[in-house]
Amino acid sequence: MSKFWIIMSHTYMSRIKTKSFIISTLITLLFIVAATNFQTIIDAFSDGENDQFAVIDESGELYEPLQQGIQAANEEIDVSLFDGTEEAAKDAVQDEEYQALLVLSLNENGLPEGNYYANNISDSGNQTFIQQQMQQIKVAYATQQQGVDQSTLAEISAPVTFNTEALDTSAKTDEELSQARGIVYVMLFLLYMAVITYGNMIATDVATEKSSRVMEILVSSAPPVTHMFAKIIGIALLGLTQVILFLGVGYAMIQANQDNMTGGFFSVFGLGDVSISVYIYAIVFFVLGYLLYATLAAMLGSLVSRIEDVHQLIMPMIFLIMIAFFIAIFGLNAPESELIKITSFIPFFSPMIMFLRVGMLDIPIWEVALSIGILVGTIALLAIIGARVYKGGVLMYGKSSSLKDFKKALALSKKE
Repeated sequence: MSKFWIIMSHTYMSRIKTKSFIISTLITLLFIVAATNFQTIIDAFSDGENDQFAVIDESGELYEPLQQGIQAANEEIDVSLFDGTEEAAKDAVQDEEYQALLVLSLNENGLPEGNYYANNISDSGNQTFIQQQMQQIKVAYATQQQGVDQSTLAEISAPVTFNTEALDTSAKTDEELSQARGIVYVMLFLLYMAVITYGNMIATDVATEKSSRVMEILVSSAPPVTHMFAKIIGIALLGLTQVILFLGVGYAMIQANQDNMTGGFFSVFGLGDVSISVYIYAIVFFVLGYLLYATLAAMLGSLVSRIEDVHQLIMPMIFLIMIAFFIAIFGLNAPESELIKITSFIPFFSPMIMFLRVGMLDIPIWEVALSIGILVGTIALLAIIGARVYKGGVLMYGKSSSLKDFKKALALSKKE
């Protein structure tokens, strides 16, 4: 057991001191700080003044309804009548006295139209907003010409009342589904990124030791399964260190900026109102998913002796993760589909898919237990096969980029 701890601690300490780990962790932490202080950063670079738009109303009647509509919909835009010619207004825009010029008029049918002039028309946000306001005025004019009462028009345009209610008393409400969808979405991305990042790290670490020609000594001093799982747990602790840092800084920033973080992400996902069982399942499936793919990555990494061959050999594993991720994303909107139900019992997909079903549906406990049992059994089987492949694979040198090397590695593992 002492050899296990030595290998594990060496793996952890050697990785945590690398520049790539330190730099990537700092960059991510800076991103978290920036994301939680986004509104403060925007306000710091803003001059605090509203966008100014000059308006020339050739019709003499369109400016007032346009101004009222803009003030009601967007307080950051100010429009004002320009006292002068159109050419003078264009010169004022070029001199950056105004952001843009809007010329209003009525066409031959008595309907509003406008011409928009700006130094740069790449900023489509304000253009689209003003166009929408003009469209509303046009609708009002057109219906008035046809003798349609404005109250009748408002009633026609009002959204239809559409209530949804599940007849199954155990089914979740729309609010509960939205809350569950939030933690499921976060879990999917975390598992996806963790498996790819740390799985690749494990495979690369094994290949690096082989390239240094010290693997024979390491394997002779400790059983292959001990060495393999020491690597896996060491990298897992490295990932746990990162996750704790990210969650700690993120929580601290959220608490410090809680007043500026209402609505948006937090109101849609409602992470704080999710059942504690969902978080427990998130931890269980995250750990099992990591162990499954980490064991596979260590086994594949033992087959190569050059770092440049690692990515090519673990590509099938990456494809498995990507397929599971895309199926899970599809399942966010169709959690009861047959595809989701079947794939939730396939070991390489179940960490994501079964967790999605648990988070968004009320499914029988035996289905969850069966999926976890299959997943644990697959991890154990991979550990047994992986230990044998690892024992022979770490003694294989030379170019190796084919999964056919499994047979050769197994043959070498039988030799004492």
